[in-house]
Amino acid sequence: MTDSVIHPTAVVSPGARIGKNVKIGQFTMVGDNVEIGDNSEIMHHSVIDKNTKLGKGSKIYPFSSIGTDPQDITYKGEETFLEIGDNNLVREFTTINRGTEKGGSITKIGDNNYFLAYTHIAHDCMIGNNTLFTNGATLAGHVEVEDFAVIGAFSSVHQYVRIGRNSYIGAYTIIEQDVLPFVKISQSRDNYNYYGPNSIGMLRSGITREFINIIRDILNIIYKEDLNTSQAVDKLKLLFTDSPEVDVILEFLAKTKRGVLKNFKTEK
Repeated sequence: MTDSVIHPTAVVSPGARIGKNVKIGQFTMVGDNVEIGDNSEIMHHSVIDKNTKLGKGSKIYPFSSIGTDPQDITYKGEETFLEIGDNNLVREFTTINRGTEKGGSITKIGDNNYFLAYTHIAHDCMIGNNTLFTNGATLAGHVEVEDFAVIGAFSSVHQYVRIGRNSYIGAYTIIEQDVLPFVKISQSRDNYNYYGPNSIGMLRSGITREFINIIRDILNIIYKEDLNTSQAVDKLKLLFTDSPEVDVILEFLAKTKRGVLKNFKTEK
């Protein structure tokens, strides 16, 4: 705990491992078998429960509950875990649960993610790097979120759904099936709306305009032509040979278990 500052009102388990230059604020609880990486800050009135690993350079804002028991009626106290990478920002009242034994016993989060206030990450979720969860975004159990995805305010994602890389989900959207990489979608009343590729987000993450233009053509075949998914896949394979862009989409489609969200009204 070299150079770390722990407020005298904080309760830190003797079994916790605290890195260098860590700050732990007032009335915070740090549980058994917790590891907090160097240069992290746990602000006042936060809970870092047992079996949680928090990487370097992360900041937990007040009233967050990290690593608490999974909200699953089948959970009976088994040893499960939460692993969070480096440089994550977790804003107020966010909840992140440990895994369940049936789901692999771990919830896992990568690096450089930003969870705004009231975000909920349920048990056994797998989140990549550089994602953004805006206020009130909610994941049910076993959800996978790939790199650079954005989930809008008060949107909710059904269990076992996959959210593809660089996708953008607008506010108040209910996601019950997988969301393809690179798409920009939202929900208004009973309709899903498709707005083309998430071009701005893709550019910000270093993707070229050439790649984006090809992705736009690929997504137009999937969403704007009167084809079912199998027919769209056949057409993509025929038109886009030796294409890394189409390979990303085809690989995602091949792994889907719940099907891909396609019931869109498209923007002309």
